[in-house]
Amino acid sequence: MKSSRMTTYILVAMVLGVVVGGLIHSYFVDAATQKMLASYISFGSMIFLRLIKMIIAPLVFSTLVVGIGRMSDAGAVGRVGGKAMLWFVSASLVSLTLGLILVNIFEPGAGVHKVASGLATGIDAHAMSLDGFVKHVFPDSALRPMVENEILQIVVFSIFFGVACASMGSKAKLVLEGIEGISHIILLVTGYVMKLAPLAVFCAMAATIATNGLGILLNYAKFMGEFYFGLVCLWLVLILVGFLILGPSVSRLIRLVQEPFLLAFSTASSEAAYPKMLEQLAKFPISKKISSFVLPLGYSFNLDGTMMYCTFASVFIAQAYDIPLGWGTQIAMLLTLMLTSKGVAGVPRASLVVIAATLSQFSLPEEGLLLILGIDTFLDMGRSATNVIGNSLATAVVAKWEGQLVPDADTAEVIGELEGHPA
Repeated sequence: MKSSRMTTYILVAMVLGVVVGGLIHSYFVDAATQKMLASYISFGSMIFLRLIKMIIAPLVFSTLVVGIGRMSDAGAVGRVGGKAMLWFVSASLVSLTLGLILVNIFEPGAGVHKVASGLATGIDAHAMSLDGFVKHVFPDSALRPMVENEILQIVVFSIFFGVACASMGSKAKLVLEGIEGISHIILLVTGYVMKLAPLAVFCAMAATIATNGLGILLNYAKFMGEFYFGLVCLWLVLILVGFLILGPSVSRLIRLVQEPFLLAFSTASSEAAYPKMLEQLAKFPISKKISSFVLPLGYSFNLDGTMMYCTFASVFIAQAYDIPLGWGTQIAMLLTLMLTSKGVAGVPRASLVVIAATLSQFSLPEEGLLLILGIDTFLDMGRSATNVIGNSLATAVVAKWEGQLVPDADTAEVIGELEGHPA
């Protein structure tokens, strides 16, 4: 209900922003006046953007360390976890690559012609050289990347830290519990920051329309239509691969996850569908010891819809600011997102944090995030629902590989309760 109310607020703020921006653009024909008024209005969205940047480092560190450390708590973690990660990595590459290809074909940002304030050049060529790349990836300090929001270096340190915690077993239990507590706090802080989203949406939309006119709305419609086309393509690819592994029963799996799919779509949060997904996967049936291990991992490491959105949105912003990105840079961006998208929980609009970090990493104008903020709630619905499809298929495939597509005592109990009689 709270998520639905926030969506309503964002929709109202977006409409009001369009109206106010349109009025400013119509009544103040002087471009300098339009720009001045837009700059004042932009304070609200600027505050939101700075708060988003504030939570990047602690959010990535805490969630990624907990995600890796949690793997040591499951039985046969090496075998099952390895198979799960094989699917996660493969699905991630497919979703990222598909998003990259489609955004280059459609070019939804072409024609926007935004001008970045204070950005003299586009891409720092040295940063993408071998020397620059190595320095950007591997940290020489554990604290400096946190202070400077060097997201790749934070990821590298977090992986080392998480693996070390996992290898220590019970000795690191208190540390992991403390970091998990921090992750819950940071996610709560993220929720507080997101309460400012309606104000930021209003300011972003009003400022954009005030300086560009209502014609820019066509670019938004184009972006949304092409992104959802990309999501449908991704669904078809994932289901096809699932058919090759699971056979015709994949259609039954898709029917079973229709309800959590719609729940994730309506709430714009794949997390909201988690309990229902466990129930539906038990009816497939999938052994609970597989689903209770693979599904939580998937929520940290297998956000297929979110990853496609990250490539789509990042390149869209570069196109909107007329910044050319070579294929080498785009591939480096893809590999960066392959890492940075892991460990970020599937909460509403958490992908904005990943995109903000990616823009900073590749010297793209960070205020470009405001271009998509107004329609992000619509896009979040689609990518959250996509995450449900990806994680249900991943769990079923791993269960198939493990020979666990059979009911056990736990799944039989769940099915009996759902059907109204004891197992």
